Amino acid sequence: MSSNDEIKIPKTKKEKLALKHIKLIAIIGVLLVVLIFLIVFTINKKPKEKKEINNKVATKEVKKLNVYDEDSNARPYAVMVPNDSEAKTRHYGLQKAYLIYEITVEGGITRLMALFKDVNVEKIGPVRSSRHYYLDYALESDAIYVHFGWSPQAESDIKTLGINNLNGLYNPSNMFWRDQNLGAPNNAYTSTENIKIAAADKNYRDTSDNYQLLNYSKDEVDLTKDSSYQNANSVIIKYTNSGYVKYVYDAEKKYYLRYNNEKEDIDLSTNEQMHMKNILVLKMDNTGISGDDKGRQNLANIGTGDGYYITDGSAIKITWNKTNRESKTIFKDMEGNEIKVNDGNTFIQIQPINKDIIIE
Repeated sequence: MSSNDEIKIPKTKKEKLALKHIKLIAIIGVLLVVLIFLIVFTINKKPKEKKEINNKVATKEVKKLNVYDEDSNARPYAVMVPNDSEAKTRHYGLQKAYLIYEITVEGGITRLMALFKDVNVEKIGPVRSSRHYYLDYALESDAIYVHFGWSPQAESDIKTLGINNLNGLYNPSNMFWRDQNLGAPNNAYTSTENIKIAAADKNYRDTSDNYQLLNYSKDEVDLTKDSSYQNANSVIIKYTNSGYVKYVYDAEKKYYLRYNNEKEDIDLSTNEQMHMKNILVLKMDNTGISGDDKGRQNLANIGTGDGYYITDGSAIKITWNKTNRESKTIFKDMEGNEIKVNDGNTFIQIQPINKDIIIE
């Protein structure tokens, strides 16, 4: 055997076990080093990742409208509501409407049509009969029309125009009920859920891509730069010589409180005074229908006319234009630009052309 040859000496069991322990400790040590490196790397990177994520969220964040859900294509419901002296004390659910029309009917009184979308309202009403010119405003918002009875003109036009309607005279799907604590006829009510069920039973389309009427702004509208601007802290809109609607601006809450003459207009669902973000006043001529023994009216709402847009304690002069019964009314300022309105509920006051409006 050469002196350079390696002499291999067999290891004892104890030596082999010690060697294994050394190898295991070495492996554990390496793993600990790797783990510490990963922890340090992760801690240093987290703030940066969080910042990047927050930046992405901020970039994608879009201000939503309060008036209704823009991402929903649910079709609106348009409900006829009386506004005579008795009915004014029985209103339920109107504060949740995103849009309400008030128009003269026979006898110098007014009737409302309230539009609802993307809300659940347990009691709406009272519900009363249709007049034919309200159909034009249900059509321009592609709404399902809810009423309890109809004038002869409305009955004819509903059929001719193919209006999707739900009529309390036939009480489809038992959608209406009468409040037995109140006397008829101003005691019939419904709900959004009942309307939805009745509309489905009639196979009415429940979605719409054409319901948008007003051009809502996601930023606060500033009317003070308009050439026709004036202060509007109090607004009185006359419908007869003695009957009027009044709005008083609450500067703190940035909405208008509504009055019928000098009485607070209360929504009994909440027992709170009704309040509106926007008021549109449209001046139109109305005349009695020849030969109608009830004194029912015609409304000259096809064409163009004058009016006002009122919001945030300010008012400007506007024009309105409607080319046919199904077309949308277009609202423009005096320079001919389509107006933007504030995000919020709106009352459209269609006022007789020969009656005064007082803005102070």
